[in-house]
Amino acid sequence: MPNTKGAKKRLRQNIVRRDRNRAKKTRMRHVLRKFREAVAAKEFDAAAELSQQGCRLLDKAAADGVIHRNQAARLKSRMSHLLLTAKQAA
Repeated sequence: MPNTKGAKKRLRQNIVRRDRNRAKKTRMRHVLRKFREAVAAKEFDAAAELSQQGCRLLDKAAADGVIHRNQAARLKSRMSHLLLTAKQAA
């Protein structure tokens, strides 16, 4: 447990930031999962909308340092590739 006043404040800040980061990451993962489910169900309009929403959330998470910017770029690339190949196959 922290002893100094500054360490106590740092602990409070870390708890708040951890909760915010966890919420952002969870929301991001939910949107990505819904996107993959929409593609699997061949609902391309919903998938395109979720793709746009997912890209926005990925960019925000990368900007806030929740995930690495290269990870965000990789996930966006995979989403667009998955949507494109699914549309061509259908």
